[in-house]
Amino acid sequence: MATATEPEEAARPPSAGKGAKGEGDRKRSLEQGGGRGGGGGGGGGAGGNQGQKRKRKEVFIYGNYKNYYGYRIDRNVGEDPRLEVFKKQWFEGKDCLDIGCNQGLVTIGLAMKFECRSILGVDIDSGLIETAKWNLRRISRLDKVATKSDKAQKSSNSLSQSSLEEAASDMSNESHSNQKNSDLFKIVSFRRENFVENLHGCSEQYDTIICLSVTKWIHLNWGDDGLITLFVKIWRLLRPGGIFIMEPQPWTSYRRNRLVSEVAKENFNNICIYPENFREVLLDKVGFRSVEMITDRLVGTVTGFDRPIEVYHK
Repeated sequence: MATATEPEEAARPPSAGKGAKGEGDRKRSLEQGGGRGGGGGGGGGAGGNQGQKRKRKEVFIYGNYKNYYGYRIDRNVGEDPRLEVFKKQWFEGKDCLDIGCNQGLVTIGLAMKFECRSILGVDIDSGLIETAKWNLRRISRLDKVATKSDKAQKSSNSLSQSSLEEAASDMSNESHSNQKNSDLFKIVSFRRENFVENLHGCSEQYDTIICLSVTKWIHLNWGDDGLITLFVKIWRLLRPGGIFIMEPQPWTSYRRNRLVSEVAKENFNNICIYPENFREVLLDKVGFRSVEMITDRLVGTVTGFDRPIEVYHK
């Protein structure tokens, strides 16, 4: 989740005092919850339920939901609907970054569908990053099995000379196919990172950066300063002509999640930059030259997740 001209007063990192307090609360939450959420079993019940354990509801203070894609996407839809509205030219042969990649399914899907030159997925949750790496191994293995199954089916369908020649040709290209599968590991990578921790060492290295349904969680955990840090860092990391794809959550979604932690509650009450102001900030303050809305409604997502997606051009 460039450096032509410096954005006016936008590069201000989160203040040390408030940020340090929030970071301390977040670290304590991570330690108590065994991840980025709370959760875990409660103590024994009272009265007749003394022998039972009451399981506390797990709280995901960073939006680091497990099985996120399972309840966001309609069960009757095979592909994430967001991939259907993306254009191939934004990713093909490009160096890409996915901020808040969760379990990595969109990251991997982009690499396979649009043939990125490289794509890095980052997330603050180390557990989700491990799951993303596992998904990468699993999908690569399934893709290899499917390719071999295809070849076997071809050769068994007919014993004609031409089909035998085709099968032999396929077998001779086996090493090329294996190379393509192994290349997925060269293209896709995942890393645990708090993207808004600092602005140091930013240089133009990406052609496309995506940030899907992440802005709210950065906003609630790091306030307006964290949001500005996010936008400025994205701008600095993009090469000239690069694009930033954003799927922001609406203010109503903030209200529903404002009580996930004391830090979120405090930041919610102090927010001055509302989602409807993001476009103005990105164009007038950060320095993006233009924006287009590629969709204001996604087909195939459950209620509450059909959010607008905007593309900003540097």
